[in-house]
This record gives sequence, structure tokens and C-alpha cells, in this order.
Amino acid sequence: MTFDRRDFLKTSMGAAVGAGVTASGCAAQPSPTTGAMDGLTSMTEGVVPITDEERLRRIEKAQRLMAAGGMDAVFLDVGTSLDYFTGVQMWPSERMFAAVLPVEGEPVYIVPKFEEEETLDKIRIGSSIRSWEEHESPSRVAADLFADLGIRSGRIGMEERVRFFLFDGIRAEAPHLEYVSADDVTVECRLIKSNTEIALMQRASDITIEVYRTVIPMLEPGMTSDEFTELTRQAHTACGVSGSIWAQIGAASSRPHGRSTRPIKEGDVVLMDGGCRVGGYKSDISRTVVVGEPTARQREAWRLAAGAQAAAWEAIALGVPCETVDAAARAYYVAEGYGPGYQLPGCPHRTGHGIGMDGHEGIHLVKGNTRPLETGMCFSNEPMLVLPGEFGVRLEECFYMAEDGPHYFSQPSPSIEQPCA
Repeated sequence: MTFDRRDFLKTSMGAAVGAGVTASGCAAQPSPTTGAMDGLTSMTEGVVPITDEERLRRIEKAQRLMAAGGMDAVFLDVGTSLDYFTGVQMWPSERMFAAVLPVEGEPVYIVPKFEEEETLDKIRIGSSIRSWEEHESPSRVAADLFADLGIRSGRIGMEERVRFFLFDGIRAEAPHLEYVSADDVTVECRLIKSNTEIALMQRASDITIEVYRTVIPMLEPGMTSDEFTELTRQAHTACGVSGSIWAQIGAASSRPHGRSTRPIKEGDVVLMDGGCRVGGYKSDISRTVVVGEPTARQREAWRLAAGAQAAAWEAIALGVPCETVDAAARAYYVAEGYGPGYQLPGCPHRTGHGIGMDGHEGIHLVKGNTRPLETGMCFSNEPMLVLPGEFGVRLEECFYMAEDGPHYFSQPSPSIEQPCA
């Protein structure tokens, strides 16, 4: 079944205008009327979420690491780490909403007084709340909490996403305490995934691959990046999740995070990157195709990017330093006459990033990272090839380390004509 771009524009943009929303608005768009996505159904059946028992085990591990690192407590701002340890999700605002995880005992929450009842509904781990009225200082509340926990001297760990104004306010109210990075606790905990986390990431990857299989055949001359992204949102929704994929067209694909401003033309390279979230865990997959018949130069660039990805994969093994994987991809490019290092034409960025609840997290596959690969770690493998001003090719799969070595969440592209295995 073919996809008619005009039908899509008529149904989606027309509905937005009819609802009184401008073309740049955020109104929900209806599905295309062509029936191109009729075969998609929810893929979330049987998903096993993270349990409170697992969160308690995470807290126990964090407290062991805190004790080993000489930390008396860790301060968690709104964001991924707060969700990871407590299951509490809140949006960041100018008001302090946080949790303090002591080296012993349950987390204590610091919240605006008018959100106390809402917080009680959200709390899954612990039950203690310290609230503050609008005219009061939440930083003073945090300082008093440290004292009540018996922390009158010692070290407070600040997790990686704590906003500066919160840290600065707390430091001013309790200057007698030492403040350190909590990365050795929070990053270390999140770095090693459980089987449940890996299963959620596997499902997210399966869904995004199904979306790619559905939407890539819809690419055609005249389509814009925004139109393509809207299709991917609709396809992910049809599969039961929230997600999207963005597209870089032509020369814009030569910039790793480039923005496409023109429609697709026959013969264009289209680089696509994105994913979805299942149970709080992300997928991240890239594909690069040509709309029409690929040229010899496009085929060769695609072959080289696939070769670099394969070279990195061959270097991945338990106990191997993360930087070795990056070095393998770069050595492949140098042997083919590209690079060296980050020089262009070649690969301008690291070979891979950590992934989990955040699309990019933890440690990375990059020069200088000597951390050995171990069971439970998850990364992307995406040594992009950039030909400046022409186009770029990025083929990205994510993988996890198991007791028997690495496993891909999604299989690499077989060819430039067959983007999904």
C-alpha cells in the first residue's frame, strides 16, 4: 500500500488549523487516512515493570556505595535518578522537590507544602516528608533535615542532575558540610542493568524497529523532516508507546545533530535517529537510506560506516576497556583513509554512549575511558562517517553485556537497500 503525502498533510495539518492551532503548534495529529499503519497494534502486552522490591535493592546498593565512599547522604533532584531509586516522577520547576537518601534508613522527601498531599499519593518508597511554605527557604529545610539525621559534619553527595541554584542554596544554609559528586553512587548503580531493565529496553528496541519497517517505505520526494517525524510518532503510538524518529536530509546528514530545512529530493541520503520508551527505558536506533537509486559514492560510504560498526563490535568483550571499542572503529577508518581521530572526513564523535532510562547516560565508549566492560552495561554502537558538506551515514544499534558477552537489542542493517534485518 502506498503512502500519499498529500493525504497526510490534508488530515494532520487541516485538523490543527481547524482546532485553532498554528502550524508550529502542539495539537495531537490524527493518523493518515491511507491505512498505511493499519497493521500496527500495541506491542506492550506482557511488559514487566520495575517493582518496588527492585527499587529497594537499588537503595541498598546505593547505601553500600555511600558508606564505602564516606558519604552521609545523597541529595536527589527531580529527574531520572529520583525516579530510579524511588519511583517518584515530577516535573522540574523553580521550587525544590527532592529526596535525601541517608546512608542508613529510608529516603526523606522535601516538597512544597501545597504539593504534600500529591506527594503522599506518589511515594512508593519511604513515608517521611518535610514540606515548606512559599515564604520559607527549602534550603533551610534541607539543612535542618541533615541535622535531624545526625549529619552535623561529613559529606553530602549531589547527584549528577542537581541544579546549581539548589546546591548553592543548601551550601549557604549548611556551609559546615562537605559537598561532593554522587556519581560514584548514582551513576554506578544505574550503569549496571538488571534483567528486568534489559527486557524493557529489548521491548523498546523491538517496537522502534517495527516502526522503522513501517515508515521507511513512506519516504518520498517532497516529504519534510517534520512530516516524517510525525509519521513515526503515530506509528509508535499505534504500537502502544510514546516515541519519535527525526530525519536529516541531504547535506544536513553530514552534521551529527543537523536540522533539515528542505524537503527530500530524489537521490537524497536520509539519516534517521530516534526511539521510544517502555516502562521508563529507552531505545535508540539509527538508519541511513537513499531515496531512489544510491550512487557509487553513497554505497561506498554506507559500506564504510557498516564496516566501522562491525569493527567496534568485534572488539567488544567482557573485561575489555571501553576505549578499546572506540579505538577499533577509528583504526578501521584510518586504514580506509579517513580520520585520524575526530578529523573529517571521518567520525566526529565517540563510538557509543551509555543508555538506559536516559537516551544518553553513564559512561561512554570513548578514548580515555579505561573502565572494563562488565555484565549489565548497555551502550550504543554508532561510529558515524561524515563527508563534510555532502552527507553522513550513521548506523546505530544498542547492545547489552551478558555473562556470555555482548548481545544486540536490534540487528545491524543488512544493506543500504535493506535498512532493517
